[in-house]
Amino acid sequence: MTKFVTLEQIDQSADAVRMRTSYKPRVGIILGSGLNALADSVQKADSIPYSDLPNWPVSTVFGHAGRLVIGELEGQSVLIMQGRVHFYEGYSMSQVTLPVRVMQRLGLEMLFVTNAAGGVNPDFVPGDVMLITDNLNMMGMTGANPLMGPNIDALGPRFPDMSRAYDRDLMALARKVAGESGIALREGVYCGLSGPSFESPADLRFLRLAGADAVGMSTVPEVIVARHGGMRVLGFSGISNKANLDGSTVTTHEEVIEAGKIITPKVETLIRGVLRSL
Repeated sequence: MTKFVTLEQIDQSADAVRMRTSYKPRVGIILGSGLNALADSVQKADSIPYSDLPNWPVSTVFGHAGRLVIGELEGQSVLIMQGRVHFYEGYSMSQVTLPVRVMQRLGLEMLFVTNAAGGVNPDFVPGDVMLITDNLNMMGMTGANPLMGPNIDALGPRFPDMSRAYDRDLMALARKVAGESGIALREGVYCGLSGPSFESPADLRFLRLAGADAVGMSTVPEVIVARHGGMRVLGFSGISNKANLDGSTVTTHEEVIEAGKIITPKVETLIRGVLRSL
């Protein structure tokens, strides 16, 4: 596949999804590291392995199941990505965000993104869930923006506005659900880095000064592409480890997956509640 995905390639993938399901999903949900469980509760689901879809990038990372689950959840028709691909796996940004483009061609209105993230805010502890209120696009600022290359005018404008990347009405619903469910919902800025190495203490001190509350290796490219195509976005970070600002601890992927077990029920409650409220 070329570095820049074409509308024809996006439509090939979208047609392949249409052929495998009769659902007309309204909401897309991307599940991050260790957050696969929500997809298992989708009713009467159609399951499509990524490897069955033309042009679709396949995840190589443990903790990312690699399939689409399409069906009903809390009265809404949903398309769930069980696992995502990342820029660090060697895909171009255009390939990383192809799934969001496919959602747009399938007529989805909303995108809920989730991720496992390191807590940069010193008040955050592993197991917390953070509502993403904005993002710091460190990947894009340094030349890896998913909208680089030819603009596909059929999908969105050349220079899209990102002043309200995360939908304020959806955030208000999430806060309401958290209050009713007794979930202590943190809020803050998610910083997207390319990875795959975890951040050095100096990286983290820099990010804290720049206003980041949580840091990870995904999400921001998907959000930019979703907004480019007019989708409303809601985002949650599961805080999987405390930021190592002084170099005293070691961060591992296993720790991230393990924290997912505490985080998943909270994220599931929030997503279900928001879906019910739509």
